[in-house]
Amino acid sequence: MFKIKSIPSGAYSTEDFNKAFHEATLVYNEIIKSNEYQDSLGWLDPQKWASDFSIANLLNLTNNIKEEDAVLVLIGVGGSNNGARAAIHALKCKRQVIYAGNNLSADYYNKLFESLSGKSVYINVIAKNFETLEPGLSFRLFRHFLKERYGKDYNKRVYVTGTPGSQLHDLCKRHQFTFLTFPEDIGGRFSVLSDVGLFPMAFAGIDIRAMVDGAKDMKTELSDPDKNKSVLYAATRHLLYQKNYAIEMLASFEPRLEFFSKWWIQLFAESEGKENKGLYPVASTYSEDLHSIGQYVQDGRKIIFETFIHVENPESNLHHFSDCISDGFDYLNGKSLTQINEAAYEATIKAHHEEGIPEVIISLPKIDAYHLGQLFFFFETSVYLSGRLLKINPFDQPGVENYKKYMFHNLGK
Repeated sequence: MFKIKSIPSGAYSTEDFNKAFHEATLVYNEIIKSNEYQDSLGWLDPQKWASDFSIANLLNLTNNIKEEDAVLVLIGVGGSNNGARAAIHALKCKRQVIYAGNNLSADYYNKLFESLSGKSVYINVIAKNFETLEPGLSFRLFRHFLKERYGKDYNKRVYVTGTPGSQLHDLCKRHQFTFLTFPEDIGGRFSVLSDVGLFPMAFAGIDIRAMVDGAKDMKTELSDPDKNKSVLYAATRHLLYQKNYAIEMLASFEPRLEFFSKWWIQLFAESEGKENKGLYPVASTYSEDLHSIGQYVQDGRKIIFETFIHVENPESNLHHFSDCISDGFDYLNGKSLTQINEAAYEATIKAHHEEGIPEVIISLPKIDAYHLGQLFFFFETSVYLSGRLLKINPFDQPGVENYKKYMFHNLGK
């Protein structure tokens, strides 16, 4: 299990935190027993939509794809692709997954189609209600692409993840596309541990059993009041929000977590950003961003606190060797990149702490499927709790719908 601790850096007292922790504990106990939002809580039991049978079915589907050069185009936007993309970018994969349906750029699609030359292409279209423009348009473009390349048998290369009984489900029946389930009781940003996220991960070669096991073990741990990491995290965030901090920055010294950060941003922004409430979630990849926004974090307005994901045991290392050129960097002789990266991390924590910046540190033993499964479930539970502390509905997204109304009008729908 990963470890978590909060460093207030003078932002609040022990008494303040104890009160916040007590409040968060009471709310957590209430929501676990409550029947409210039952139509959005399918993710709360990982076993429900990621049972042994479901996992075996996904593995069977992907194992039937034999080509070594097979590529999966994941067509989806927001919650439909962010979870899978986070895991695929973070973990070692055997097959390539590329992304479409998440923008409207002709240049992007032209380059994407060019990149598929000579490869065996499959697509996975993910849409809960199949009304969102970006994946709908992309599905049209790729149906044309697949028909031209593979003829009448193109449908064997189409996997669709949608809601049973929906328009998309009917379309699959008519054209004999393989259908997977987008659970009705899970919103997109909570869907990573269902067919939505697990099928593209399985295609890529990720150990989805280990990922689900990590989530199930985290659920068990959170049932112990003395070990409830979500309560600690949610209490810290809510207390800092009450102390007028406006921005939470998720930071890591591992570029592999860049798209995990994007998943985290969507999870918290869509869940909390309503009724003029909520922390604004942003992310940084250090050490690169220390040379840009690091200046603001260090010396700007004190409205930011940092949540670090620190990887204790990086999977790979690279040793630095000196050469005969005198370049002023001999102090690096004999040190590995892991040691150097760790030194930068420790220096950042110290410098920001001295400047009074509150910090939450999540210490991850390593980046693998099991521990990513833990993180996915931990943050989903935490945002549920955080939303209830804010007294808002963490499962809707009314603000996302407004721009669509005007866009559809502009397009003549």
